Amino acid sequence: MKYEIRNFDNKKVGEVQLTPEIFSAPVRSDILARMVHWQLAKRRAGTHSTKGISEISGTTRKPWRQKGTGRARQGSLRSPQFRGGAVIFGPLPRDHGYQLPRKVRQLALRTALSSKVAEGQLLIVDTLDTGTTKTKDLKAKFEALGLRSVLIIDGAEVNKDFARTAANLPLVDVLPQQGINVYDILRHEHLVLTKAAIENLESRLK
Repeated sequence: MKYEIRNFDNKKVGEVQLTPEIFSAPVRSDILARMVHWQLAKRRAGTHSTKGISEISGTTRKPWRQKGTGRARQGSLRSPQFRGGAVIFGPLPRDHGYQLPRKVRQLALRTALSSKVAEGQLLIVDTLDTGTTKTKDLKAKFEALGLRSVLIIDGAEVNKDFARTAANLPLVDVLPQQGINVYDILRHEHLVLTKAAIENLESRLK
């Protein structure tokens, strides 16, 4: 399938042949949901923790004698029923990540790319050379293109001038080609790919 290549002045500068298996795949919402859940699970720090009775600082003395007080039997003030005591079955540091098959991850990326094409929210540019290093000018170009929430993917290395110029724009993220992921594609309204990013994606996903 042919797709237009435009520049940031919204002028057509050429065409590119896109692989239908990557950019016209059926949109599988179930696969996208699995992928997003997997990504967010991997991001979790897993550092939440509570203290067991052996970790609570305090006396080890028996609070009162076993019999004759009229109160329930107690062995420690560090027990869970006392204020400042231990927590039973509380969370402990752990890794929330889990395995997801490589084929599923690739299918999810193809599905996410295809969804942007189907919704008309994919823009392909030749390079990220906009001819300006002013954030105000770049913002005006984005507004002319109808870009507000946008993920921009460059080649192996991001154009440093462009990344610096776009750094202060809200809802705009710029990543190298190896950083493309389903979660960021879906949470942005538009996706911008350079020709270098297209070549890398097609070599990875064929």
